[in-house]
Amino acid sequence: MCAAANEQAGTGSTADAPDGDVLERAHEALGTVVDPELDEPITDLGFVRSADVIDGELVVHLRLPTSFCAPNFAYLMASDAKDALWTLGMPVTVRLDDHHDSEIINRGLAADAGYRGTFGEEADEDLDELRLTFRRKAHTAAMERALTRYLRAHPDLPEEGLHDVTLGDLPDDGATRALLRHRRTLGLPTGDDRPALVDSEGEPCPREEVPWRLRVARSLRVSMDGNAHFCRGLLRTRYPDSAADQSPRAFQEKVS
Repeated sequence: MCAAANEQAGTGSTADAPDGDVLERAHEALGTVVDPELDEPITDLGFVRSADVIDGELVVHLRLPTSFCAPNFAYLMASDAKDALWTLGMPVTVRLDDHHDSEIINRGLAADAGYRGTFGEEADEDLDELRLTFRRKAHTAAMERALTRYLRAHPDLPEEGLHDVTLGDLPDDGATRALLRHRRTLGLPTGDDRPALVDSEGEPCPREEVPWRLRVARSLRVSMDGNAHFCRGLLRTRYPDSAADQSPRAFQEKVS
């Protein structure tokens, strides 16, 4: 399966590289893999349990906050991790630990069976459709973050005024760069003259709908942020040592 969710970390072979260099590049590659529901790198979340070079093979173990996390999310994450690590040019094994479907997922990954080949009739949803759904949610959340920050910087601008704000009007900061990255992933226009507030197809919404659209986007973003905070806490409860592996969140909004 092509790891469409990943930005390639590099394609140079590490076959003759020292183990330390291999593990550093492996961590960089895994940093391009995001939890599809939380839109955060699995390295920041602490989901990478270990990475070792054993007899010339890179062996990576992943973990999740609970044993009953959705199997499709779990498979998507593990499969994307394996795809990202293949760019290192050496044999790779990725294993998901302590999940109720670990055996099924690990067997499917080892056989490169794909999602439907791994779960058979239980795979009731196409993985690409699932990926697209969460990409669109991530774009909506990123858009709300950037526009809420814009409103804070322009307190005299009414929400309806966001109808006229373009991508070129937004500051060159992390929130804007994240928004542009999500737009590129979805194949949406990223020119400076393009409207900043759009729907999932890249179409601007009517001016009178802007406040409502912003509230809907904010609700989704708050839900994603809450889930991320909850999952981080659950992981630390389940694996106390994981706290050292978690990185501060890139965006921590305080929006009422």
